[in-house]
Amino acid sequence: MKLILAIINHDDAHSVIQNLTKGGYQVTKLATTGGFLMVGNTTILIGVDEDKMDAALEIIGTYSTSRRQVVPTTSEVGLGFYSAMPVEVTVGGATDFVVSDDQFRKF
Repeated sequence: MKLILAIINHDDAHSVIQNLTKGGYQVTKLATTGGFLMVGNTTILIGVDEDKMDAALEIIGTYSTSRRQVVPTTSEVGLGFYSAMPVEVTVGGATDFVVSDDQFRKF
């Protein structure tokens, strides 16, 4: 048994979860916030048998796409005032962790 923890961009979460559910996976969804851009993410937890793990990771990868986005940043420009400067960053995609599960119980 394996536990997949996938951190997904909020914009991709619905389609990832919908397709995992359609594939027969049971998903637990957690609302989380990223540390760099301080924007909403979704972390999903999936308990899977080892033989179904690659298929679940493929679904996550297919429906969570990375893309470039311009976000405003602020930086101090002398005399204590701030100027907003847009910066292009990559958002989206998924960060997956696979953890071995010694015991799994469902009631």
